Amino acid sequence: MDLSDATWTDVRNLETNLAVVPVGSTEQHGPHAPLGTDVVTAEAVADAGIERVDREVVRAPAIPVGIAAEHRQFPGTMWVSEDTFRDYVGETVSSLAYHGFDRIVLVNGHGGNVAALREVGGRLTRDGDGYVVPFTWFECVGEHTADMGHGGPLETALLRHLEPESIREDRIDEARTDAADGWGDWTGYVNLAYDSAEFTENGVVGDPGDGDADRGTELLELAADALGQLLGAVAERDVTRPERR
Repeated sequence: MDLSDATWTDVRNLETNLAVVPVGSTEQHGPHAPLGTDVVTAEAVADAGIERVDREVVRAPAIPVGIAAEHRQFPGTMWVSEDTFRDYVGETVSSLAYHGFDRIVLVNGHGGNVAALREVGGRLTRDGDGYVVPFTWFECVGEHTADMGHGGPLETALLRHLEPESIREDRIDEARTDAADGWGDWTGYVNLAYDSAEFTENGVVGDPGDGDADRGTELLELAADALGQLLGAVAERDVTRPERR
């Protein structure tokens, strides 16, 4: 059930405790892909994953702004501090748990959110507010994960599958020409760059030309299968906390 479309009486009558919260970002994805890429992909994976399970799942509205200060030099990018993000996600999840949806998977589409979501999940689980697990779709697509980049082949492929009209195809050559080969500026196993504008002229990392719609179809299938397995495991898991040793 999509909470945005439901009435409160619809929700009152549900007999599930399992919920999914898509989490994205509003940030630059090069000259060819929309600022809302991470929201679109997180929502799509969430919906496809829910279809993989034979139980009712509540799907909350997406959280559209995340930890994205690393893209601040590119107009249109929005961000909040890590503290604000953790608090907002945490309180959003707690409100779901208050209504009995206390097994929650956070379906994430933005790399900058990963560490904070793990912290939020651990804190809420340990405090007893619910059992909360983060899931980042591009970490769960097998060998494709190595090509993630930013506005590169994976995100472009998935958008070409989901919303092909959102890709500015006439800008793909521009996106490829000024893209970086990898994320960051590394010396001695340390990334010296804090902002993406330090190593990519147009915000792109990787070659978006390598991301066609067929690859996007495969990516969605892989991510949805992984999420479906996770939802089943979260629904069945014994979530009582271990005793002190």
